[in-house]
Amino acid sequence: MADKKTVFVAFAIEDEHQRDLLKGQSLHPRSPFEFIDMSVKQPYDSDWKDRVRTRIRRSHGVIVLVSKNSLSSSGQKWEIQCAKEEGKPIRGIWAYSNDRTQIPGVSTYAWGDANIAGFIDSL
Repeated sequence: MADKKTVFVAFAIEDEHQRDLLKGQSLHPRSPFEFIDMSVKQPYDSDWKDRVRTRIRRSHGVIVLVSKNSLSSSGQKWEIQCAKEEGKPIRGIWAYSNDRTQIPGVSTYAWGDANIAGFIDSL
């Protein structure tokens, strides 16, 4: 495996458990992908946008966990817009197997090692 890539994970707060699963999956010894998680874990305060933009700038790419919750998550929408403004590669991953929500402008794929590892390896 090459050097670890730094990845920002954009997710709706309701999908925090799925973000935790993604991070945990990357830590498994046989996982085909590995990354440094730059997502924001603490509640947003007045300067969260500055902190998020700094983290996105330091990231190689952005994984967007897409679900029905994404449609009403103003924070996640801002993170996606920020990633686009910063010119970062973006890969949407459906957070749940039974939810195929679409976010305009985000190509989204099924959650699987090949889709996640392929994106991270391309960074």
